[in-house]
Amino acid sequence: MTENFFLDNQDLQFRLKQLDLRDVLEIKEQGYAYAQEYGTAPRNYADAMDNYHLLLEVLGDICANIIAPRAAEADEEGAQFIDGEVEYAAATQEAILALKQADLFGAMLPWKYGGLNLPETIYQMMIDIVSRAESGVMTVFGLQEIASTINEHADDETKDYFLPRFARGEVNGAMVLTEPDAGSDLGSVQTRAFFDEEAGTWRLNGVKRFITNGNADVHLILARSEAGSRDARGLSLFLLERDETVRIRRIESKLGIHASPTCEVQYDNTPAIMIGKQRFGLIRYSMALMNGARLAVGAQAIGIAEAAYREAYSYAHQRIQFNQPIAKLPAVSRMLLSMRAEIEASRALVCETGIWVDRLKAYEHLQSQRDKSIPDLRQKLKEASNLADVLTPLTKYYASEMGNRVCYVAMQIHGGVGYMNEFNIERLCRDVRVTNIYEGTSQLQIVAAIGKLLGHALDDLLDKWAAVDYGSALDSLKKQLAETTMLFKKATDALKEKESDIIDFYAADLADIASFVVISWLLLQDALVSQRRADIARVYIGEHVSKINALGTSIMKADKTALLARETILAEQF
Repeated sequence: MTENFFLDNQDLQFRLKQLDLRDVLEIKEQGYAYAQEYGTAPRNYADAMDNYHLLLEVLGDICANIIAPRAAEADEEGAQFIDGEVEYAAATQEAILALKQADLFGAMLPWKYGGLNLPETIYQMMIDIVSRAESGVMTVFGLQEIASTINEHADDETKDYFLPRFARGEVNGAMVLTEPDAGSDLGSVQTRAFFDEEAGTWRLNGVKRFITNGNADVHLILARSEAGSRDARGLSLFLLERDETVRIRRIESKLGIHASPTCEVQYDNTPAIMIGKQRFGLIRYSMALMNGARLAVGAQAIGIAEAAYREAYSYAHQRIQFNQPIAKLPAVSRMLLSMRAEIEASRALVCETGIWVDRLKAYEHLQSQRDKSIPDLRQKLKEASNLADVLTPLTKYYASEMGNRVCYVAMQIHGGVGYMNEFNIERLCRDVRVTNIYEGTSQLQIVAAIGKLLGHALDDLLDKWAAVDYGSALDSLKKQLAETTMLFKKATDALKEKESDIIDFYAADLADIASFVVISWLLLQDALVSQRRADIARVYIGEHVSKINALGTSIMKADKTALLARETILAEQF
């Protein structure tokens, strides 16, 4: 039987069936009027969901039978830097061609540009599948957020020129933000932009570093447009097509994702187009772009973790020790159970976040059109904005940390052979490591989420879930979650009253509690569907209730003891 990375993934199929995108698709598809103009556009909601299933099935076939079999080869050859140009590994080129021939680029672009008009939630499922096959290919396929940013903020002439080419797979993109001295602190970006009056165009000068897929044809780049400025208010977002004024200085030699070129790029009077309004480059456009990328990295981590789990599961059932497969040993079966529960928990979180991001985009579109067809649009927009803002960083944080944990445990199950590069798990461990670093480290995701968490942004959603009748069989789980939710709220209030340095010190603990509580409620809802889903909920909640209690107690007792200890413990001079 031919393998398929969608059809063999029961959890992904379950998540697709559980999605409720009715309100989103009604808006995205203009009441399904697009079907009259574009032959592949859905005629109704059921048709749309059938289309998504078919699309994921096609992608799953490509990933299982074209991309995954050559993943190790792509890693070993890696991206090459030859005579100032980047060349993808042969296996990567074959993968890109297969995805292009299947018309899978431009996934979220509107029908009018040749795109598939997909909601964010479905796109993240695609990222999940591609990442399981080979995470380097994901960094090419997964940068479609760039085209979406152009669609959302560029003028019509720019969109008409660039977007059909993205949809056809003729060009790919790079998100160009980081500099040697401006990584996490993007407000310090020094690449300069000036308007060339004679040529009637903006021009860019500067060096960017750690640019994923920096050899791409089209760059979205953050640059300082206001002479004399030093902070985020002086930055604008620019679009350019790579020409002779753009020089790839080198590609980085790095731990993992070898098939993906990470570039240092120099711009010398490079002509560029400003996207959107001047001075809004970081505070509006780049932050929105990064939020989409952060969700994609969360999905990437899940895909890698899925691959790692399957490697560990297979090995544990084949490896005989003490006259039995090691999978039967309680210590190993416990690891497999925890891994499976964490992967499915993370996927539930990505889907929940994706739905709120989709709603936010849909409501923003209605607002821009001054459409008053939806009652309480302002309130719905506010709710979607608040939840997307808090869930996006939490999702990237939790999923990427989860991916690292699962790959670590998967190697542990393999024992010594897992450390050898003949086994796939060695590559997966290297590849997953960057997911909690790039597109904002885990610590930055906590910083992004903490303000909303302290403002009780999740309370209404949690209260809504707590009001559901889960039946007598799940009553004990619901009771546990009600108690942990109350502890979360009390811990939030307790931390909110502390001094800012104590808040910063314990912010990670609150982010952990928030993630555990949200996921637990999501899994409890799933538990209503089947016995297996109820068992997943029991395994996950059983593991995490004690962690929530410990973290909550830590926050309630938070003081400056640990902060003061820094002055003595970390005062060594080497």
